Amino acid sequence: MEVLQFEYLFMLLFTFVIGTVIGSGLNVFVHRIPREEGLWAAIRGCWSPPSHCPRCLQRIAWYDNVPILGWLWLRGRCRNCRGWISPRYPLVELTTGLLFALLYVCEIPLEWQPSGGSLRHPYGPASLYSPALGLVHVRYALHLVLLCALLVATLIDIDLRIIPDAVTLPALATAWIVQGVTGTVFLVPVVYQTPEMARLFAGFALPFAGSPTDDSWWARWARFEGFPAWVLEHPHWHGLAVAAAGMLLGGGVIWGVRLVGGWVLKREAMGFGDVVLMAMIGSFLGWQATLAVFLLAPLLAVAGTLLPALFWKTRTIPYGPYLSLATLLVLLGFRRGWSGLEEGLLALGPTLPVAAAVRLLLLAALLQIWGRIKQALGWVEPEEPGWIVEWLPADQLTYQAMENSDDRQGQWSTSRWPGETAGRGQGAFEAWRYPGGRGWGR
Repeated sequence: MEVLQFEYLFMLLFTFVIGTVIGSGLNVFVHRIPREEGLWAAIRGCWSPPSHCPRCLQRIAWYDNVPILGWLWLRGRCRNCRGWISPRYPLVELTTGLLFALLYVCEIPLEWQPSGGSLRHPYGPASLYSPALGLVHVRYALHLVLLCALLVATLIDIDLRIIPDAVTLPALATAWIVQGVTGTVFLVPVVYQTPEMARLFAGFALPFAGSPTDDSWWARWARFEGFPAWVLEHPHWHGLAVAAAGMLLGGGVIWGVRLVGGWVLKREAMGFGDVVLMAMIGSFLGWQATLAVFLLAPLLAVAGTLLPALFWKTRTIPYGPYLSLATLLVLLGFRRGWSGLEEGLLALGPTLPVAAAVRLLLLAALLQIWGRIKQALGWVEPEEPGWIVEWLPADQLTYQAMENSDDRQGQWSTSRWPGETAGRGQGAFEAWRYPGGRGWGR
């Protein structure tokens, strides 16, 4: 037992250290990915050029780039120019390391058993396939990829109110590849029904279906328990089905909210980056857990923005961080909260799409009512200014001044009297740019 505890503590320390190292790389991704517009250009920009100070452009030595300790050793200053280094860098590294260790504790407990871990389910892969410890570690590694993508997307969304495709699409492709190759890293089968779910569905459908018959679709579904046989016969196809269903539901439900909100509010209610982010989450978790994320995220958003909106009059909030936080909570609390979802929405079975359509209609009605309330109270948001179509001469002069900020651009003259620049108030600039007066005539 003592040896087991030592090995487990070593694994926790190992995952923490690996998390801090990866967190150092995530800082680079957050800084560089938004600077490039193209997908491949943004991905290439994450690796080249090597890490350097943005002020003096001096390359950072490896011993100064050690996670957390490097920043503490330098006291938050660049070794070369003594420029300030934001404490956000070590905080992201520390957070990543802690999340890596926390997720390991939840998914792989001390005395691992097939029924252990936060992701245990009667129809989970550990119950259907050989309960090898390696299977759980593969799923843990896959969820680490999801965790890293969520961290990068969250930080970029907080800074710039965007979620670049260079963050979500590579992670989405990774989920599809791992799900298809292994076929044993899903949370629950793409189609299943527990005995409790069957009982609840029968009680729900009976008042609307009339006299039950053996051939009615709802009677057959009410008798169905377990999962289809092809889940075990074709695990790789089932893995792809889990990723596809999760992607379609995750992206589709946010897309529906985006359309309804834009139609009612007459403006963009949710960015397209959130649609792709939710599709990525669905590819990792499957459609059932993605539905739980979708239901939990609005509650977190309301709790997280109510007070700031009252004090600072915030009108728009980034929704990506709340989707990311909801995903993390679903992973950590899967074992405790999953039964409530099964006894609620998942028990609706084939009638779930109808319930989703009704909820979208209710959302549209609530948004209409809220708009009328704001108009009655005078909470009318100012209209955004339109684009200036006409290009005036003053605009052209300003453009030329910005493009030719150096008055020597394109000139080959090698002589200039220093008093000429001093008379224009540029003497200090010339002295800084050409120290010692060696460059007056350049």
